[in-house]
Amino acid sequence: MWWVDWNPLWLSLQIASLSTIVTLVFGTGFSLLLAWRKLPARHLIDAVISAPLVLPPTVLGYYLLVVLGRNSAIGHGWEWLFGTPIVFTFTGAVIAASVGSLPLVVRSIRLGIEAVEPNLVAAARTLGARPVRVVVTVVLPLAAPGLIAGAMLGFARALGDYGATQMLAGARIDGTPTASIFVMDQLLANHEDQVFAMSLATTVVGVAMLYFANRLTHRLHHHRA
Repeated sequence: MWWVDWNPLWLSLQIASLSTIVTLVFGTGFSLLLAWRKLPARHLIDAVISAPLVLPPTVLGYYLLVVLGRNSAIGHGWEWLFGTPIVFTFTGAVIAASVGSLPLVVRSIRLGIEAVEPNLVAAARTLGARPVRVVVTVVLPLAAPGLIAGAMLGFARALGDYGATQMLAGARIDGTPTASIFVMDQLLANHEDQVFAMSLATTVVGVAMLYFANRLTHRLHHHRA
C-alpha cells in the first residue's frame, strides 16, 4: 500500500480544511441568528439551511452550478474580479464541500449556543456589556464545545463529499481527483488495492472526527440536562 498515490487524499484534506474555516464563519452567524427566537420565519430559514442534508448530492451540485456557473451573475462577477471561474476549480470544490457540510456545523454550534446558561448572558447585559461583546466574550467561549464538534463534523463531511464536488469542481482539479472520486476511478479500473488503501485512510480520519465530535456533543447534552 506504500505505493498508493496519496495526492487525492492530500487534496481532499486541503479542501476539507478550508471548507471547515468557511463553514465555521457562516455556521456561527447562522446559529446565532437561529438561536434568536423572535426571528421571523425562523423555522423556514432553518429548513433552507438544512436542505443539503436531504437533497441528493447531484441536485445540490446542479443548484450550485446554476448559481455559481459562468453565466450566472455571481460566477460572472467572480471571474471579472479574480480572472478565473468558480466552476471546475479548487475554489468550486471548497464551496461545494462547504455547502454540503454547513447544516451539520450549524446544528452543532446552535446546540452549543443554546446550552449557554441564560443567567450568565443576563448578568453580562446587566453589567452594561453590549450584545456583540456578550456574544464574543460570553456566549461563544461557553459554546466552544459546540463549535469544535461542528468543525469536526463539517471536516468529516467535507472530506467525503462526492456528488456536489464532482458537479461543481469536476472529476479533476489540476489533474488530481479528490479521495472519494479517486476511489470510484480505481474501482472502475479494478485496482482494488488502491481502493482499499484510500478507503481505509479516509475512514480512519472520518471516524476519528466523528468520535471526538460525538464526545463533545454528549457533553453538551449532559450540560443541558
